[in-house]
Amino acid sequence: MLRKWLILIISGTLKTSGTAMRSYIKIYGPPILEAVKALEKVAIDMPEVCIMDQVIQRDLSPRIARDVGGDTVERFEATVPGFFMQRTGVVVPVQRCHNLISKHGQKLGEYDFFFEWHEEPEASQLNELIGKIDEALKPLGCLYTIITK
Repeated sequence: MLRKWLILIISGTLKTSGTAMRSYIKIYGPPILEAVKALEKVAIDMPEVCIMDQVIQRDLSPRIARDVGGDTVERFEATVPGFFMQRTGVVVPVQRCHNLISKHGQKLGEYDFFFEWHEEPEASQLNELIGKIDEALKPLGCLYTIITK
């Protein structure tokens, strides 16, 4: 049986001008690293979000940082697709490369991961995200909280 601690908070309006909505995830594991990788896989198939996590924030090389900003790099391993292929084994579509990693890593705070919404999320999108997170973390047995604000 999957045990899950889930809190969903939507504060104020879903999106204020210039402020992106984020669904922050706190993982209670172990295995936390595997849970982070599972959440990264979830994000690849959700074009309406970009992501940041503690591992990306720590491991993001200057070359990948330039790639996220739109510059090209020479080595595949030093690109967004190479980074995710090496970590998760998932091929990142080219169209997702420049909008998959959030440029706001400093916003992680006490959380392990966040999904940053490109547009104001609807309740159905939040429910879909929760379902995908449940499905991804179920085999790992991790608990998590999610706060969207």
